[in-house]
Amino acid sequence: MRKKRFRVVFSPAPVRDVESIEAEAAIRLVKDIKTYLEVPPVPFGKSRIKKMSGFDPDLFRLRSGDFRAYYRICGEDVVILAVTHRKDSEKRLKRIAEDPAF
Repeated sequence: MRKKRFRVVFSPAPVRDVESIEAEAAIRLVKDIKTYLEVPPVPFGKSRIKKMSGFDPDLFRLRSGDFRAYYRICGEDVVILAVTHRKDSEKRLKRIAEDPAF
């Protein structure tokens, strides 16, 4: 049986985030997003994907090197909300939690 495919959609902010990081890291991040988020983008086993606690609707994080991509699953779409360096993740999570637009 074939696995269900998801469509990855970037909101405007993460597009700017990806454009601002060095090319090698950006290529790796985009490749990881394609690899891990186009098939069921939920955590299983020891995964690069983590479901974040305390968020409604559910929020997930994908680890890719020193960068993190935060996303939500909306039907058959995976919506990338933010891309951040791991050291800035805590600040970005607070903004996502406080902003109802996320």
